Amino acid sequence: MKRSDILRRINTFPLAASELAEDFLSGGFRSVFRGNGIEFEEVRHYEQGDDVRFIDRNVSARFGKPYVKLYREERELTVFVVLDCSASMFAGGKGDINRFEQALFTAALIGFSAERAGQRFGSLFFDSEVRRIFKPGKGRAHLMAIISSALGASPGAGGSALSLAIRGAGSLLKRRSLVVLISDFRCPDWDIELNSLAGRHDFIAVKINDLFDYDFPNLGLLTLEDPESGKTIQAPTSFSSFRWAWREWNEEQNNAWIAACRRLGLSRLEISTSDDALSVLKGFFQSRRSRTRKRF
Repeated sequence: MKRSDILRRINTFPLAASELAEDFLSGGFRSVFRGNGIEFEEVRHYEQGDDVRFIDRNVSARFGKPYVKLYREERELTVFVVLDCSASMFAGGKGDINRFEQALFTAALIGFSAERAGQRFGSLFFDSEVRRIFKPGKGRAHLMAIISSALGASPGAGGSALSLAIRGAGSLLKRRSLVVLISDFRCPDWDIELNSLAGRHDFIAVKINDLFDYDFPNLGLLTLEDPESGKTIQAPTSFSSFRWAWREWNEEQNNAWIAACRRLGLSRLEISTSDDALSVLKGFFQSRRSRTRKRF
């Protein structure tokens, strides 16, 4: 799509996000959006009735009197999107938009929902390395700066540094946050690095698919090139055996991704380039909201 067409569609998102925000914030995440996080505020003299568990031993020893730590409830929370800008996300597909454009629409909808709810929003872009980091902030101008930067993204050579991006997000986010990783997950060992991050934050893995992944058309003999490694193969797409093997390989990759998400306890969502991202996101968060109500 042209940049102007992408912006035209994104400009309709603030209105759509007003409805999505309610489902987004009541999606049953463990502690995010429930206002029960706490952060350190100050120390003061111990008073009768204070919880002895909050005594600060270092300060008490220094001044020879008992001091306790005081905490305040943390209600301003963070939504953080890790966005894959690697070459495989820009590869041509069967839909009207490519993987990256669908990923951008998804990220923008999440960002507008967070902005509507008054939450902080940040992002990290990566391809073969971490390209850009936006620290969490508030406001429409901050969000549009992130979207504008993403629109100018172009993939570098050398594969996908997903593990490095996960590590970078982990070092940036000190408090529990809602982290949304949007990628095609076409790289190895990303789950190893994610094991630590997923334990400290609420996490959604969003996988962007294309119809070509499972339904390769009969186009005769083609030369296919891996956009990240540059390797090529001669693909006899007129052979049903090739199209079957292509589908099987992609299904195996997707099943491995599902298994990794389950093992790590991640929420997961698949969005195709032919999908309406808003409808898929609404269905996802409404489903989580319904499951939460049933538990309570």
